Amino acid sequence: MMPDKRFVGLPKRFWALVRLSGQECGYASQGQITIPTREAVADALTTLGLVPSALDTPLRGGGTWKTLLDYFTFRRDLLHQHVEPNLMDAPQAKKEFARLKRELKPRCPLPMNKQKGTKRAPAYLTGIVNMLIEANAAGKPCDYDPRALTTVAVNSAPLRTFARRMDGAFPSVINPIAVWEVKEYYYTTTFGSRVADGVYETLLDGMEIEELVVSEKVNVLHYLMIDARYTWWDCGKSYLCRVIDMLHMGYVDEVLVGREVLARLPVLVKKWTRKMA
Repeated sequence: MMPDKRFVGLPKRFWALVRLSGQECGYASQGQITIPTREAVADALTTLGLVPSALDTPLRGGGTWKTLLDYFTFRRDLLHQHVEPNLMDAPQAKKEFARLKRELKPRCPLPMNKQKGTKRAPAYLTGIVNMLIEANAAGKPCDYDPRALTTVAVNSAPLRTFARRMDGAFPSVINPIAVWEVKEYYYTTTFGSRVADGVYETLLDGMEIEELVVSEKVNVLHYLMIDARYTWWDCGKSYLCRVIDMLHMGYVDEVLVGREVLARLPVLVKKWTRKMA
C-alpha cells in the first residue's frame, strides 16, 4: 500500500486539521469509517477557540476543505476496500506461515511470539516476512533481528543513530537500504496501550528519517507491516486511520497489511538487492 500522490507533500497545517477532525468528530461509527461534515469540523474548531476560516485557506489550487473531504473519502474507501480484506486472523496467518515454511525450507530466524500458555506460537507475520526476504534477496545479507540501533554513517563516521531498534534491516543496521517494523497482534483481546504505542513508535522513526533526508539528503526506506484483524479492524479503526495519515505525511514509505505482504514484499526485496549491485 503506497501513498496516493494527491495527498503527498501537503503542508503540516493540513495534517493538523486531519488530526483535530478525528479527535473531535471521531473516526468510525457502527463498524464503518466515517467522514465528518464541514459543519461538524467548523463547529469543533469554534468550540476549541480556533477559527473555522482555516477550512477556506487556499491549497493546491483549491480550498482546504475540499482537499480534506477528498482525503477523508479516499481514506475511508482505502480502509474498507483494501485494508480490511487483507487483514488475517491467527488461523489464516498460521496457514500462510506453514505453507511458506514447507515450500521455502528457510534458514532464516523464525521467532516465537511473546505470549504464554496456549497462545504461545510462532510470530507468524514476522516469520512470513523473514522467509520472503530470504527467498528473494539473491543471497544478500539481512539483519532479521537487529539488537542494535540503526546507524547511518558517511566515510565510516556516524552521521545519525536512530532512537529505537527496528524489527529488521537490509542488509544491515549500519547504513541500511531499508528498515521495517512488524506489528502483529493475533492474540491480543483488546486494543491496549501497547498497540497504540506501536503506532507512535513508527511515527517517531519516520520523523527521524525525515530529518535525516532534510538535513543530510540521505534516505532510508521505512516500511510498516501490520496484521491481526480483530485488533486492527474490530478494535483499532482510529489507529488504522492514523497509519494512513502517517503514510501520506511521508513518515512511512509503504504499509503492508496482512496478505499484502505475500505479493508485495518479494517485489520490494528485489528492488533492495538491485540497489546493492
